Amino acid sequence: MRVLIALAVAFVAAAAHAELPVVQLSAGMHLIRAEVADTFPTRMQGLMHRTSLAPNGGMLFVFEHSEIHCMWMKNTLIPLSVAFLDERGAIINIADMQPQTEQTHCAARPARYALEMTRGWFAERGVKPGARLRGPEPLFR
Repeated sequence: MRVLIALAVAFVAAAAHAELPVVQLSAGMHLIRAEVADTFPTRMQGLMHRTSLAPNGGMLFVFEHSEIHCMWMKNTLIPLSVAFLDERGAIINIADMQPQTEQTHCAARPARYALEMTRGWFAERGVKPGARLRGPEPLFR
């Protein structure tokens, strides 16, 4: 019975991920294909229980207001880097996060967005705080 429940939960989680809208962003010449988590439930689920991300795949968290938002890695299986962004898409700060921990990683100042990518993605491409990401309207005004 436990196995059936676990499979049902995994199926529901996978279905929820499949339904998320996807947006194309750019960091200089680097293209990003980001799933959009713009509701409380999708932000809470985030990338939990995923076992991989596409090479330039990630998740863009869209918050209702610019505030000091924090992220954690509970039930997240893959190591990630998170970039906190202001309302214009400028990177405020970047934090590397360890899988399956409850340590919080917070924006250094009020952020409207957070972009999670595979750990090291930003550093490997020389994308640093101050860089501005581009995306479709109405993102990053």
